[in-house]
Amino acid sequence: MPIDPFILLLLGTVGLAALFPARGSAADVASGASTAAVALLFFLYGARLSTREALDGLRHWRLHVTVLACTFLVFPLLGLAARGLVPVILTHPLYQGLLFLTLVPSTVQSSIAFTSMARGNVPAAICAGSFSSLVGIMATPLLAAALLGGNGGGFSAGSLLKIVLQLLVPFLAGQLLRRWIAGSVTRHKQALGLVDRGAILLVVYTAFSAGMVQGIWHQVSPARLGGLVVVEAVILAVMLLLTWYGGKALRFGRADRIAIQFAGSKKSLAAGLPMASVLFGAHAALAVLPLMLFHQMQLIVCAVIAKRRAREAATEVTAPRSAAATRTVVGTRTRSG
Repeated sequence: MPIDPFILLLLGTVGLAALFPARGSAADVASGASTAAVALLFFLYGARLSTREALDGLRHWRLHVTVLACTFLVFPLLGLAARGLVPVILTHPLYQGLLFLTLVPSTVQSSIAFTSMARGNVPAAICAGSFSSLVGIMATPLLAAALLGGNGGGFSAGSLLKIVLQLLVPFLAGQLLRRWIAGSVTRHKQALGLVDRGAILLVVYTAFSAGMVQGIWHQVSPARLGGLVVVEAVILAVMLLLTWYGGKALRFGRADRIAIQFAGSKKSLAAGLPMASVLFGAHAALAVLPLMLFHQMQLIVCAVIAKRRAREAATEVTAPRSAAATRTVVGTRTRSG
């Protein structure tokens, strides 16, 4: 069962914010640094994402449309359906965070890793994750505006300007400069990965500091938190089943179905946390809590499924060889007789 070390760092950051929240001028400094960190994150996303590779994958358009439909259509529908659980199981703020979770794009790295482990179509998983990231830059804020409305921080001209300046402009700048800096980004991949994670930790610290000052933890009881985990487990199970058997109904091959299952059932913590800080502002703490829980849950469940798919693939390869060997032995005995 994989426990993501980054989740432990996130939990440590939440604990730090609970014990030593940023207040007054320190909160202003943390907020400014968090804004700069989000812009840096999306600049690096743009610099890393190869648009050419994503466009090269257009020939497999049915698979990519299926993944996008799962990510930005089916997931949000499940999120909207969960509205009926308020206030019996979920509080309204927790429901907003759950709905936001269903709007963020799919992952790239973990989808590729699990697809590879399960012996699926890795190039398709790469392209599907890239498409999801590209679409999510605009789709997630627009969907949040439509479905969350004023409760999600609003969608005024000011919020639209924040989205453009903090997310879209840095991302496009990274894309435009990619031809000159892609080599350097690749060579320093490990160091920049630490920058990514440090920036996300800063975003989380700022969000939970603001939450502590506002007393948000009085809104989350252990029973509500347990209810949230159960609801997220149900949503994940539905998406895993739907992507697997839906791929079969659409007549995709086994390797493609694996890519669809892992790319279409997952949500990106790395993209979702910075987006939440922009969209929710001072109310981001409860918005990111469901995403953090879902991230760890999807890693554990998908790791188990990937290992099972790998064993199934190994069995399918071994069975024909065993049958061929048996036929050879029988034929030899027949000729000898």
